[in-house]
Amino acid sequence: MAAPKKGRSASAQSKPGRSLALILIAIVGLTAGMFASGHTTPRLGIDLAGGTSITLEAKSDQGSAINKANMDTAVEIMNRRVNGLGVSEAEVQTQGSRNIIVNIPKGTNSEKAREQVGTTAKLYFRPVLAQEATGSAAASPSASPSGSSSASPSPSASASGTGEKATSSSSPSASATSQGRAVTDALKADSTPSASASTKASASASPSASASSGAAVTADDAALQAKYAALDCSKESVRAKAGEGVKPEDTTVACGEIDKVWYKYLLGPAAVDGTEVDKAQAVYDTQTAAGWQVTMDFNKSGAKKFATITGQLAQNTQPQNEFGIVLDGNVVSSPFVQNSITGGQAQISGSFTQEEAQGLANMLSYGALPLSFQEQSVTTVTAALGGDQLHAGLLAGAIGLLLVVIYLVAYYRGLAMIALASLLVSAALTYVLMALLGPAIGFALNLPAVCGAIVAIGITADSFIVYFERVRDEIREGRTLRPAVERAWPRARRTILVSDFVSFLAAAVLFIVTVGKVQGFAFTLGLTTVLDVVVVFFFTKPLMTLIARRKFFASGHKWSGLDPKSLGAQPPLRRTRRPGGPAAGPVETKEA
Repeated sequence: MAAPKKGRSASAQSKPGRSLALILIAIVGLTAGMFASGHTTPRLGIDLAGGTSITLEAKSDQGSAINKANMDTAVEIMNRRVNGLGVSEAEVQTQGSRNIIVNIPKGTNSEKAREQVGTTAKLYFRPVLAQEATGSAAASPSASPSGSSSASPSPSASASGTGEKATSSSSPSASATSQGRAVTDALKADSTPSASASTKASASASPSASASSGAAVTADDAALQAKYAALDCSKESVRAKAGEGVKPEDTTVACGEIDKVWYKYLLGPAAVDGTEVDKAQAVYDTQTAAGWQVTMDFNKSGAKKFATITGQLAQNTQPQNEFGIVLDGNVVSSPFVQNSITGGQAQISGSFTQEEAQGLANMLSYGALPLSFQEQSVTTVTAALGGDQLHAGLLAGAIGLLLVVIYLVAYYRGLAMIALASLLVSAALTYVLMALLGPAIGFALNLPAVCGAIVAIGITADSFIVYFERVRDEIREGRTLRPAVERAWPRARRTILVSDFVSFLAAAVLFIVTVGKVQGFAFTLGLTTVLDVVVVFFFTKPLMTLIARRKFFASGHKWSGLDPKSLGAQPPLRRTRRPGGPAAGPVETKEA
């Protein structure tokens, strides 16, 4: 029989304190990180801590039908949006054929989530034809825009692209008496690309020029001119309906805010669609001190269109050298263009806060909703019912754990101390990691997650039992404890790894194919399964190696759980002598 291998197993047997010290350092480091982060308890889900429930009703005002496919797409986009905000365990699901319910756990930015879940995020780049202050600011000479127009989220914004900076417009607004002629010229210029661009300063043009412009204006243009003249963007109710039902290919009116002053815009047909934005992200510009920006990468067709429209606008005069970045009917920014912007990249920059920039990038990245939604109700969810269920669940878990302890003590006696110590180490690691994962990835502990942790008690106990039984089998064959511990480990290790791999694979599949609360169960089950492997390898096995050197266990004391007599051990393995040679090794049964 081949001699037993030395090296790694011998080293592990001689230095078990190293593994124990390693896992102790890990526990201390994670615990210190938990206290340093200020999150000493796991973040609770909506069913345990309460939260906000939002009911949204679908509207078909965008030309899309309210059907199952569009509703499912909206649910998927909303899920990605709230997860992009770090809101984990949020539930987004349909109710009936027209409603979507969004449940947001307490402790998250529910107001920000409310803004984003129902926002359509329709983004268009439209050429600016005319611009003017509205409301009380319209009559004030100081109401001229000093920067590019901006609705929420930025009060002052500019945009730039690769190779060329597109700075903000600063042209004075048209006076009330000249507004009609400026809009008429703008409409004529929009319908005739070869015509020279008119500006708001063209209010001083001759009457004959104005008359010729008016002759080219159709009835639709006249209606749009009247709508623009009557638009008062200082009123919220008017702003909400400014571009309602407008198609991308239509000329439209819109509102935007500059330094807390609302301006109205006359915008041409959309030149670039937001669906042609390949990627958007919030970045902080440290080179030009521009602060937070939203960078956009266009796809191939979008980059070509963007270069074309900026090249055309660069030939015009203000304000018709501006393009309006219109998000859900509001002008987010209206920078002017000096040269064609090529390269397929653009930036929306200005007075963004970090949250505002990340929120805008989040909506642009995850796409536009196929339907528009109206908020029907917002209610606060209490955790009373969830608290009762949690209490019942924890009680069931405590009873189950007590039964496991009783079984271990009754059957394994002294070995039960090792099992209990391993369970405590596993519980400590699980708790600390759950507390850290809350702020790190938005993990929230809900009732199914608690169930996953309770199920993990059985998985962890199984690993100890497999190892203990392997050691006892070796003792039954007549070996002493120290070699029995080392010989039992390779076979027990293989069984433990296979068992935990199957459990982890099931948890991973469940996490991928399910949504909502069931993912909490799958995530907790997978996490505790990984921790089981760590605890068995770095704590249970080294601890077994150490206790095998103690007389109480090594001598097979009656209460150690390793008494050879009670286990029915065979007589000690005898040694045989080969004819004419030295004593041979112990005769052993061949392993399968």
